Amino acid sequence: MCSLPILLMAFIMSRHAVKTPSANPAVDNNALPQAPAAKVIQVSPSGYFSEPSVAVDSKDPNKVALVYQDNAAAAYSTDAGRTWADAQGTASKSYRVSGDVSVVYDNSGHAILCYIAFDKLGTADYWGHDATRNGIFIRRSLDGGKTWELHEIAVDSQATKSGIPFEDKPYIVSDDSRGPFAGNLYIGWTEWRLTESVILFSRSTDDGATWSRPMDISDHHGLPRDDNGGVEGFDGTVTPDGVLHVVWTDGNHIIYTSSRDGGETFLPTREIINTAPAFFKPSDVYRANGFPEIGSDPHDSNKLFVTWSDYRNGDIDVFESYSTDGGKTWSGAVRVNNDPVHDGKDQFFQWLAVDGKNGDVDILFYDRRQDPANRLAGVVLARSADGGKSFMNYQWSDSAFNPTNTFIGDYTGIAAYDGRVYGAWTVSEGKGQRGRHSTAVMAGVADFNDPPANGK
Repeated sequence: MCSLPILLMAFIMSRHAVKTPSANPAVDNNALPQAPAAKVIQVSPSGYFSEPSVAVDSKDPNKVALVYQDNAAAAYSTDAGRTWADAQGTASKSYRVSGDVSVVYDNSGHAILCYIAFDKLGTADYWGHDATRNGIFIRRSLDGGKTWELHEIAVDSQATKSGIPFEDKPYIVSDDSRGPFAGNLYIGWTEWRLTESVILFSRSTDDGATWSRPMDISDHHGLPRDDNGGVEGFDGTVTPDGVLHVVWTDGNHIIYTSSRDGGETFLPTREIINTAPAFFKPSDVYRANGFPEIGSDPHDSNKLFVTWSDYRNGDIDVFESYSTDGGKTWSGAVRVNNDPVHDGKDQFFQWLAVDGKNGDVDILFYDRRQDPANRLAGVVLARSADGGKSFMNYQWSDSAFNPTNTFIGDYTGIAAYDGRVYGAWTVSEGKGQRGRHSTAVMAGVADFNDPPANGK
């Protein structure tokens, strides 16, 4: 999920065969319907901004928070995404760089921003080597994203000394269920050590004011490099019964575990889905990955969904698998993008949201099916109203862009509530004054209640 904020490039110099799943019915490459009531707004300045995350407040669905890097920045909407305003005071004042952001609303309607902060990176792709002080932090907004507390709260931090690890790629999860641990906040991330990578986890039971001592929840550790072989891509969801379900990637596998005691302990990890390698490089893209996300049905604790992307079909596709027994067993891979299989067109940087009210499965991804040269990327919204068994594809963006080998991040963002879907993604723009392509973060809104939802 996240990797390096683009401003950091100056610091760093600039296994198994898998079975091809059955595909959704093919459609004409240019026949995608427009997402209903689609609207796209640029929320960041033009510059070097990427890796957005977006959340909607289930207690007041008109409130939406969107964050991006770098440094850590936020925008907010109080009218369900029709208009956006910049928030102030989100970047770390103690460190030179802050990024790798994610955002949630807790069950009190507070927006919680999670980010990493540091002064400079270690060796390229080997962050545990020559690392300087760094850590995982949060900042809170008690009014839903408009204003942010002045102080940042440390989840885990490292002082500069020989051999320290680098904390990377955190993602925050909120328990806004009515279960026994409602209100808990959870963060998981990768810790890069000199000899290995591990998944660390911390929880808060007091609205983010304090955090538990980080614990290692990865039974199998990965290689110490960010460019392949590490354990990376933590994501989690809480089911209505209060169980926390989490996933990440390890080699050619998606790893799964769960906690039934509010994050105090976890079951042994296990491989649930075989994938192709998690890292790949589509044409004209600086780097890409297929890290997984997990979501859950708001009314049924047994229904879980996992998405990822890989190149088992030669070109890159987006996939989803579902569980109807609380994560014990998982379906075969469902191909989410419905262009013809093996057509040589890439779909990548997917992100998942399960609608917090109606349970529909929404997935955002970059899509190149309309460019014969497989270079220009638009943004597609895929939606399932049948429990993840099949997906309709909708064109969300009204224009395509060429990534131009500019760093556009390691992830996108999506949130959904009551048929209204919010997306966040990065686009590469034209060359600026210094001859470098700039980037910007976009916010998309789609409303399946206006007009009445297709495919329902």
